Amino acid sequence: MTVTPARSANPVENRRTFAIISHPDAGKTTLTEKLLLFGGAIHAAGEVRARGANRRARSDWMKIEQARGISVTSSVMTFERDGITFNLLDTPGHEDFSEDTYRTLTAVDSAVMVIDAAKGIEAQTKKLFEVCRLRDVPIITFINKVDREGKDPFELLDEVADTLALDVAPLNWPAGLGGEFTGLYDLKRRRFHKPDGSDSRLAGDVEAVDGLDDPRIDALAGPMAERLREQAELAEGGYAELDVAQYRAGSLTPVIFGSALKDFGVVDLIDALAAMAPSPRAQPALPAAVDPNAAQVSGFVFKVQANMNPQHRDRIAFLRLASGRFRRGMKLKQMSTGKQIAINSPIFFFAQDREIADEAFPGDIIGIPNHGVLRVGDTLVEKDDLTFTGIPNFAPEILRRVKLDDPTKSKQLKTALTDMAEEGVTQLFKPALGSQWIVGVVGQLQLEVLISRLEAEYRVAASFEPSPYETARWISGEPAAMKAFMDEHRSAMAEDRDGAPVFMARDSWELNFITGRFPDIKFSATRERA
Repeated sequence: MTVTPARSANPVENRRTFAIISHPDAGKTTLTEKLLLFGGAIHAAGEVRARGANRRARSDWMKIEQARGISVTSSVMTFERDGITFNLLDTPGHEDFSEDTYRTLTAVDSAVMVIDAAKGIEAQTKKLFEVCRLRDVPIITFINKVDREGKDPFELLDEVADTLALDVAPLNWPAGLGGEFTGLYDLKRRRFHKPDGSDSRLAGDVEAVDGLDDPRIDALAGPMAERLREQAELAEGGYAELDVAQYRAGSLTPVIFGSALKDFGVVDLIDALAAMAPSPRAQPALPAAVDPNAAQVSGFVFKVQANMNPQHRDRIAFLRLASGRFRRGMKLKQMSTGKQIAINSPIFFFAQDREIADEAFPGDIIGIPNHGVLRVGDTLVEKDDLTFTGIPNFAPEILRRVKLDDPTKSKQLKTALTDMAEEGVTQLFKPALGSQWIVGVVGQLQLEVLISRLEAEYRVAASFEPSPYETARWISGEPAAMKAFMDEHRSAMAEDRDGAPVFMARDSWELNFITGRFPDIKFSATRERA
């Protein structure tokens, strides 16, 4: 079954906003680069890894990302191909940054799950998939690195099906793996992609064939021809037929085998996204979900990033447009404050370039330069009041005090901590007793990033010292019950940046004990902005 994308006069129908998710080292950044290359957004492989003048071309742009070779922040890149606008959101692979990934997944309509052919489903892959499942985000699976030694293709497909409880529909099939790899056979379009044998790049010609019985398969696949025929026939008979409706419903995943490094399967992936991935979907909100074709302009901030360009000390709020036709210069209402904000310099991210966005449509991601006005979770609307939901903060599992090497830089420290809390990098709590702010994070690596950024971006040298608390929970309840609880536990109370009350527990035992003692108080591990 071949699905051909229909170009629409409605620009909303021509948008594909998707995220790439994976375990670290599965090849996500390389695949991102190749999608931009084949989508025409960059002109040479390596640009997204470039240094110096091309700094903004990379999806991994922080100093610590370069040093460790991992993604620790989400990034947005837009490219166009054959009339389709693709908004690509790269996400952190490391589990310590799952909070940023979760919020990014609130802004997409589909996802590409990258799996290492040698490792199969890994822990972080499964966690990220579960987040997608919670939000009904449909997934295309890209099994990467087939040019290296790896697991049997059937074993990989069965692992995806069994571990993630999904039907799998392979779209292509490898002729051999690793040293025996001779190419990829497209099961749907009946064509063979053969490597050219170059050491630096394997991508070669794509040749149409008349099915698996075509004698040209013998010449194209070489010694792997018979194995290809046997395995491909079994795959076609043993796995689900491609059903776009089931894919969009989240019960089936199309699977593409490939090698991002050697350019195999990348164009197939772009074609599959164009043909099958959903255009912008309705977004959850109160009092009702927002239809992308609604006339009113509306959107939500899912990410804030400071100092993407350190020379300008900029701060960019990433807004996912949910409805309406946005035009530069519009005034939108910030629901959390009730204030009107003029959006005079919105930007698109085209790989290494930033362009002024004169207009944008649902599904598009625009950057809004601002100085701490917009925060993660903010709703912006043109006229009628509504609030987008499902963009939470998560309770930290590590709480630390920050120790300054130079006490005279306390003002710079407060600015830096506030900036990064607004980005969602950390939580920031002000204890009811004492004056020292407490920083909360989900994972240890976030602390390293925080220290690195304090030094690189704010010229503040600092370290962490233990806090008497291990975790925190937002609390709520009837006024009388809340007052009684807070009076009794004043030494363990704090406020977040919005003034919401927070109970800080010394350990999980104390948290469980206190929770049991006070059934009238709700202890929440997540909180959405009002």
